[in-house]
Amino acid sequence: MLNQQSEKNLSKLMTKILRHSPEMFGVALDPEDGSCPLNSLIEAIQAQPSWSWVTREDLEQVVRNSDKQRFIIEQERIRARYGHSHDKVQYTPGDPPEILYHGTNTKALPSILAEGLSPMSRQYVHLSEGTHFATIAGSRRGELVILRVNTAVARELGISFYYAGNEVWLADRVPPSCCSVWDALEGRRDE
Repeated sequence: MLNQQSEKNLSKLMTKILRHSPEMFGVALDPEDGSCPLNSLIEAIQAQPSWSWVTREDLEQVVRNSDKQRFIIEQERIRARYGHSHDKVQYTPGDPPEILYHGTNTKALPSILAEGLSPMSRQYVHLSEGTHFATIAGSRRGELVILRVNTAVARELGISFYYAGNEVWLADRVPPSCCSVWDALEGRRDE
């Protein structure tokens, strides 16, 4: 069983391989869903200096314990659910809840309210059904701000949403007219 630090470090390596740089590790991802054989990932990790000890059970522990459920194992294949910066993974459009949330920071807020949400260095804008994942994502870079995204208005404007699993939804972009600041203390929007 991995200790907390080893689990965190292995998760970062898996993220690098499955979301950002598979070719650097000799891993070929399926162009449709971004998956690869679980054994291929294990072999790629074991080939890295100081990672030869990694087992299937270690990867399964990382998948099971990931706070944002970043990875999924299905039918002897593993993939990152979202966050890819390499070849664009395709998702099936879906019908999200009327309100989704996006975590950001106060520095980015003026630009978002003027221009909307864009994927930046990722392929999609990441949204969540609740504030928990939005809080985790937005807390990484400065003072947290949580946005409410009105998906009904966005869909009227032609925006498609894709379900990535575990309460995470993706969109190519979100117009500013669909975004408002969520006031966590009062449980309401600031208009």
